[in-house]
Amino acid sequence: MARSTEAGARGGAGAAGEALLAELLAALQDELPDARELRRRLHARPELAHAERETAATISTALPVAAESAAGTGLLAQVGDGGAAPVAVRAELDGLPLQERTDASFAARQDAMHACGHDVHMAGLVALTRAAHRLGERLPVPLLAVFQPSEEAYPSGAKMLVEEGFGGRRPAAVLGAHVHPELPWRTVAIDPGIVNSSFDAIEIVVEGSPTHGAYPHLGADPVPALSEIVLALHARVGRAIDPVHVASVTISRLQAGSSDNVIPARAQARGALRAYRREDRETLRRIASEVVTGVAAAHGCRGFVELTAGEPALCNDEAIVAAARPLLAGAALACAPEWRTAGSDDFAFFGELAPLTMAFVGLDGAEGFLRRPLHHPELLPPDEAVDAVARTQAVLYAAAASCSSGTAAAARS
Repeated sequence: MARSTEAGARGGAGAAGEALLAELLAALQDELPDARELRRRLHARPELAHAERETAATISTALPVAAESAAGTGLLAQVGDGGAAPVAVRAELDGLPLQERTDASFAARQDAMHACGHDVHMAGLVALTRAAHRLGERLPVPLLAVFQPSEEAYPSGAKMLVEEGFGGRRPAAVLGAHVHPELPWRTVAIDPGIVNSSFDAIEIVVEGSPTHGAYPHLGADPVPALSEIVLALHARVGRAIDPVHVASVTISRLQAGSSDNVIPARAQARGALRAYRREDRETLRRIASEVVTGVAAAHGCRGFVELTAGEPALCNDEAIVAAARPLLAGAALACAPEWRTAGSDDFAFFGELAPLTMAFVGLDGAEGFLRRPLHHPELLPPDEAVDAVARTQAVLYAAAASCSSGTAAAARS
């Protein structure tokens, strides 16, 4: 009997999600032209992490309700009755320290750029917020629009929001949609389980003993020690972690010395550790310490590791994903092939408070779109990407709201 009640709740939740999505999409249609224009204004005047004041002010004036400040330069805006736990939808405020190389009439002219689609995400969320406000009392679950600062830098804006407690709210779910140039246009990847890796920044310092380059035997050279450490780290990861697990080390910066004929006192390296599983993340941290200290000692040097813990792996909620995927067709979108990457996103920090779902919105094949990777100075999603993101955000909200309503109905039964 209980099983049939749960099945009925799920079926009712699916129908409720479809009905809610249809209303939201109808209301969105009138909001999208202004949202595309807003995207262009945001794109033209990007701001870096923790300095998104003008961006936040522009967003605030476009919202249908008063917004409150959060996490420094961030904003929270809630639509709907505050008595129930809201469903949160997040967009990022910050740009990247890049010089834009597009010929768009609204291209950024300063040393910052929206090269990761944040301008599109913000404009889409403004449109969704305005559409939800149009529904009035027909909105079944409050929508909390989260305009998060500092996704691209530390300290993380998402972590700050979690530490602040979302302004005293505990959301029922936190959702996000992110454009991706490698996925086909008009498709969306919404997959259950882990879709992004954890991230830890690593700094390696090897201290030796400086000497003249002609007399290397009188010192301890940290440069070959560091070189061997870099190679040993990559080799060790391949033998310490199951090869079917996602785990990697990247050493991207090396620095040592200032003269051609002097063996320096120290050499430094920086990079990143990434993993899907918590256990593998701990293994990477342990390996880094063992390799650095051991190899440095073998060269007569001292090795030190400093790890800066970043975001955890991003795990999509199975129930929300199951509710969202059937709704895509109603939003004129198709389900993309399974999509998981070793990228990372501080969105994962929100998992400390509520179930998460991140969807990836395809751009490849859109008219006029030049395929470039994320964070590339020539990446320029088309205006129509605002529509696709807003519809995807609506799908996620409708799915999470229907899950929340279905769970409550089952509990009452």
